[in-house]
Formats: sequence, C-alpha cells, structure tokens
Amino acid sequence: MRSSTISRKTAETDIKLTLNLDGEGKGEINTGCGFLDHMLTLFSKHAHYDLTVICKGDTNVDYHHTVEDVGIALGKAFLEALGDKRGIVRYGDIILPMDEALIVCAVDISGRDYLGYALDIPSYRVGDFDTELCEEFMKALVREAKLTLHLRQLAGTNSHHIIEGAFKALGRTLAKASAISDKFASEIPSTKGVL
Repeated sequence: MRSSTISRKTAETDIKLTLNLDGEGKGEINTGCGFLDHMLTLFSKHAHYDLTVICKGDTNVDYHHTVEDVGIALGKAFLEALGDKRGIVRYGDIILPMDEALIVCAVDISGRDYLGYALDIPSYRVGDFDTELCEEFMKALVREAKLTLHLRQLAGTNSHHIIEGAFKALGRTLAKASAISDKFASEIPSTKGVL
C-alpha cells in the first residue's frame, strides 16, 4: 500500500498527517482553520486519497504557520508514499470549472520542485482565511513533494471559487499523475531510471 504517516512538531505547530494514495477519498481534517479543512477535504475527495490531518497551531496569531506546515507535511507524505515512483503515470493535467472560475492545473512528478502560480484572487480574505496563504500552501507542498506544478486561472472573480477550484484541480491532477500505469507498472518513467 502506498501510504505514509508524518509527524512534524515545531514551536508553532504540532502535526500528525496520514496519506494513502490508494484510498477511497476519505478526509478527516482538523487544522484549526475551517477554510483549510474544507479545501483539504475537497482535495482528498477529488484525488481519491485518504487523508487524515490533525494540527495544533498558533492560530491565535494567524493561520500562516498552520497552512505552510500542513503543506510541508503533506508534501513529505506524498513523496514518501510514492516510494521509488515505479509504475506511476508521472504527468497529469486538467481544466476544471468551478462555477464562473476556470482553473488549469498541470503536474509532473519530476523530482524537481517548481511552482508556476498564476491565480488572481481578488479579495484579501475568504472568511478569516488570508487568500495569499493559498500560494504559501502550494509552495510548501511542491518543495517537499519535489514536483513541478502549474496553476493558472483562466476566468473567475469569486475568491472562494478560485481557491476551491485550485484545490479540486490539484487533487484530480495528482491522482492522475500518481496512478499506477498497467502498461508501465514495472518501469520508472524516466530515461534516467530515477525520479
């Protein structure tokens, strides 16, 4: 089974995260930030990954440390769960509509971290969530998972829909890229022989 459990404790956060890439889309999320919980639940459902996240963070200050550190833990778990990446499809992409928002997402599980982030989120906040934290989450995830991710907004003016579309698209795209290919199940998808 391709799964991983990560425990990460700092002066700002205490996180326990479990990820199963071959799950059923079950999410049990409690980060202390309701909006992040909702986005991670959507991610889990659309990726068809089982994801459990318990985070105790300094949310009395703001959500920055919680959001970034959960991104770090999820990236580490994803990388660990992939193992040597033998048999994965490697690439995934989607154009995802979320009401008036339209999001393009493409990923390469390349072993190299790069984030091309082009979301134009018009408001500074959704509820009590600072919308700039969406990018911070993606940066942390990409860095630790060692993947190339491009997120681009083609349309949309509703901040909630843009971010929700991005998390759904991320989930669906990672699911495609991390899926095991029947045709290439014994191969590492690289001419180098390693990812």
